[in-house]
Amino acid sequence: MKAGIIMAKKRYKNLDNVNNQKSVGDLLKWMKERRSKTKDLKTQIPQAPHKEVRRLQHNREQASITWIGHSTFLIQLNGLNILTDPVWARRMGAGKRLTDPGLDLKEIPAIDIVLISHGHYDHLDFATIRKIKGTPTFYIPHGLKPAFTRRGYKKVIEANWWDSFNSQGITIEFVPAQHWTKRTLSDTNTSHWGGWVLGFESQKQPIYFVGDTGYFRGFKDIAEKLSPEIILMPIGAYEPEWFMKDSHINPEDAVKAFIEMNAGLFIPMHYGAYRLADDTGPEALDRLLAEWQKTGLEDEKLKVLAIGETLWL
Repeated sequence: MKAGIIMAKKRYKNLDNVNNQKSVGDLLKWMKERRSKTKDLKTQIPQAPHKEVRRLQHNREQASITWIGHSTFLIQLNGLNILTDPVWARRMGAGKRLTDPGLDLKEIPAIDIVLISHGHYDHLDFATIRKIKGTPTFYIPHGLKPAFTRRGYKKVIEANWWDSFNSQGITIEFVPAQHWTKRTLSDTNTSHWGGWVLGFESQKQPIYFVGDTGYFRGFKDIAEKLSPEIILMPIGAYEPEWFMKDSHINPEDAVKAFIEMNAGLFIPMHYGAYRLADDTGPEALDRLLAEWQKTGLEDEKLKVLAIGETLWL
């Protein structure tokens, strides 16, 4: 590179170049709308009455999925402990966390793999990552590696959409999402975003951690290529929809995507922990349940986890 020439940072894009960036005017319009709304912030998503901490700590045989809250899951598969978007933060921006994490970070077993969907602070929290037990391998979207290496993390694998990896018998594939990312004033979309599909031959139920996304045609592509059976699907942070719809899927479109993927089990996430938009956790869940009933989907295909609840597969 010649002296004086500064290389422009790569900026990542959505499928079909969908642009979900909003103007200052849009933001001010939203803030004005918010002031006119009255919301019930006292009713929250419940904690599981019985949490299986000891069983999870010693389990290396049975597949399980435990919802910690927001987009954080502990997934146990083929003897590996996997965390998705680990965030135990008590605050997000100016707002306090509305619901406690389902398990204390000290109760989580040593972690083998961490999956990061994108760089927004409610999905990538280095204060949490520093406290994770074990020496996990971090699977992250392309462009985020410098943020990890400068903090001393060496077991870091970057991925672009459709990149596939294998770890002790588990396939790990990075798939598209419709979103964006930003951590500083100057790094908008300089790292990628997406979801992760976990496959394990004897389980025969690929698990699709959707990450953060608006509704998009990519759901059909993912279903055709990978046939996920268990969908960890976001349903919250959609209001006002004129502002959020390109980046955050609403409950009705989440059900639509699930039907298009012809999957076997829907587990909702990304609701109830932080007030990132105007909807509340109970509102998102009520809309999901109403749409589920409206579409006539079988009850056994929906598993609403309480915070800290474990589903044994």
